[in-house]
Amino acid sequence: MTIAKAGGTRVARAPDDRQEGSLPDRTACVGTILILAAGRSSRMRGTDKLLLPVDGQPLLARVARRAIATGWRVLVVLPAGNLRRWQCLDGLDLTPVIVGDTSEGMAASVRAGVAAAGDVPGLMILPADMPDLDTGDMMTLIDAHRARPGSIHRGTAEGQPGHPVIFPAALLAQLLQLTGDTGARQVIRDHDHLVEYHPLPGNHATTDLDTPEAWARWQADLGPDHARDAGKETPA
Repeated sequence: MTIAKAGGTRVARAPDDRQEGSLPDRTACVGTILILAAGRSSRMRGTDKLLLPVDGQPLLARVARRAIATGWRVLVVLPAGNLRRWQCLDGLDLTPVIVGDTSEGMAASVRAGVAAAGDVPGLMILPADMPDLDTGDMMTLIDAHRARPGSIHRGTAEGQPGHPVIFPAALLAQLLQLTGDTGARQVIRDHDHLVEYHPLPGNHATTDLDTPEAWARWQADLGPDHARDAGKETPA
């Protein structure tokens, strides 16, 4: 996998020798999914939550596969030096975007991802630590974006705004100006008249797992086959 520079951000290009038949049909692809996976898992007390197993694979790989299944292009923002996260995505049809300094917070990841995405009609922002979001949830927002491409489309759970969020092309330049650790919230607030909310099943849009206790509760809710893996990182 080769590395190219794009707007100051290192972008890993997928190998050229993959068989064409293994790629999803992108004839109707109009957007990009940006998976944010550069966080430090600081609240997990030494465990990398994105490498914890769900359905026999690291959470990050599971989220990436679900995103790829939509047919949209997938970018994954990763921290420099975290080889294990990189390795768990090996062979998947996506483009890693490497962020050298993650100390600023989520804004640095969003800026890097938007720069790597380039000129796209729509950009979905998807945190990597949301295990309940599935391909169907993403397609709900993608279908809404195709019908109304000028809106911001946001998933909700029981009326509470969450993820994913799709931003129209007209707002991508503003995402490039973000600072701090609040992600794209300011852009959403500044354009609240453009936001359309889409209820997703259960708590899919709001369940994120930031602590060992939250992971244990979530795994236990899924049953013993999942609970037995709680807290054990998947080997790269």
